[in-house]
Amino acid sequence: MNRLQAMELFVSTVREGSFSAAGRKAGLSPASVSRYVGELEAQLGVQLVNRSTRHLGLTEAGKIFFQRTEQVLHGIEDAEAAALALQSTPRGTLRVHSRTLFGIKVLSPLIPQFQKLYPELKVELRLSERRVQLREEEFDIDFQIAAPKDPGLMQRRLVRSERILVASPDYARRMPKLRGPEDLAGHNCLTYWMGTEDVVWKFMRKNRLREIVVPSSFSSNNGIILCDLAAQGHGIALLDDYTVADELKSGRLMRLLPGFRVTNSTFDEGIYATFQQSSYLPEKIRVFVDYMAESVPRQIKRSA
Repeated sequence: MNRLQAMELFVSTVREGSFSAAGRKAGLSPASVSRYVGELEAQLGVQLVNRSTRHLGLTEAGKIFFQRTEQVLHGIEDAEAAALALQSTPRGTLRVHSRTLFGIKVLSPLIPQFQKLYPELKVELRLSERRVQLREEEFDIDFQIAAPKDPGLMQRRLVRSERILVASPDYARRMPKLRGPEDLAGHNCLTYWMGTEDVVWKFMRKNRLREIVVPSSFSSNNGIILCDLAAQGHGIALLDDYTVADELKSGRLMRLLPGFRVTNSTFDEGIYATFQQSSYLPEKIRVFVDYMAESVPRQIKRSA
């Protein structure tokens, strides 16, 4: 039995919730994963997993062994990172996650030049609207629009940003003039879905905060859709400035209420590269974050 592989498969089984899911992730059959875990139990002389229940459960010994084994595997990952940090040429696979609109509008145009500089480094870029678990989901970097508060994560702010109200010129011409936040009651707002019934936009001017429940006939968790519907004249959207820079430049969108700071979450906004805290930062992460820290502000400025 490969003891290290058995430990990795045991931890994966607990994280994924079943032998089948752990097997799919490792490219093994559920029976093979179960056999590895069984051999590990036989070597230890204790039962780790309850197999009689419909859902996989851990015995008391299994819970303790899982916690300790996770620590051991994290230690191995740190040791590998320390060795890889000494490489003069970054190589291997860099797994990156980003919010969808930032990934499409800003990150993806910068990837070709980065890979010209580091041709031995493969980049996997995945996009979604959720916050990922870096270690558990095996991502190296996650680009977020707010500073992470999770312990064990390091962060680097690449650029400051702000959210702005936008609509098409046609919408602005045919709808009542928007003079202040209260006038939104007579408009259709295209809102970002946040899982709450009431949608609240916050406005700040001269240190005075106003919170407005806005009317909305459409919501989505995808900024591209909100931007597109706003450009079609369907309503007013609240979007990050860098994501609508092209549309503002072309005249498809115009900014509304520029005298107010506005947000649906926090006014402390920006783009943050987040990665796991480690004594040895892998070279592939360092060069990618350094490159994006230098290139992202230029890319956003070029679009503005």
